[in-house]
Amino acid sequence: MAPKILFVLTSHNKLGNLDKPTGWYLPELAHPYHVLHSKADITVASPAGGESPLDPASIEASKDDTVSQDFLKNNESVWKTTQKLDSFLGKANDFDAIFYVGGHGPMFDLVDSPTSQQLIKEFWEAGKIVSAVCHAPAVFYDVKLSDGSLLVAGKEVTAFTNEEEEQVGLTKAVPFLPEDALQKASGGKFVKTQPWGEKVVVQGKLITGQNPASATGVGEAIAKALGV
Repeated sequence: MAPKILFVLTSHNKLGNLDKPTGWYLPELAHPYHVLHSKADITVASPAGGESPLDPASIEASKDDTVSQDFLKNNESVWKTTQKLDSFLGKANDFDAIFYVGGHGPMFDLVDSPTSQQLIKEFWEAGKIVSAVCHAPAVFYDVKLSDGSLLVAGKEVTAFTNEEEEQVGLTKAVPFLPEDALQKASGGKFVKTQPWGEKVVVQGKLITGQNPASATGVGEAIAKALGV
């Protein structure tokens, strides 16, 4: 039987106090989906369920990326028919992995979501793969395990960096910076490569990627961890 993966998307579509749309970032769903959809059974969830907002800027930014453009044309149902995130509480044993797709959206509705934190805790404590790319590893920063410790404490982790956020001009638009939060929560174990370079960090069953360029690598790391 194919392994089962729960993909998590944001339901948030507005960028902080800026009058700009946001959401999930196209290549960060398209590339992992491209790697995994033929090897695993993928279920997609979001906090509100239904259609998850795609960041329009990411369509433009990946206009020359054939994987992203093919996904956009052929896989609309993946993000337009998501299930409600809270319906998966208590169901970690039905899955083999959970994967959070990046974009600025998750910074507003997933990072401090008790539902999301509970779900991550359940997956982790059931021995499942827990993974995320770009801004989405920020969802792990405050996840506490049953013994009260932080999930990422003492573990190497990566995410969208302060320098990358500065280069896209959105440092002030987000509630906090993923690098700062994860550096603190991990006890100084945040790792990164140069801005926009590929960086995937595998710490046992915790898999994180730095930015859009790392999305394929995260998908491949999940496949490898699942043995498919």
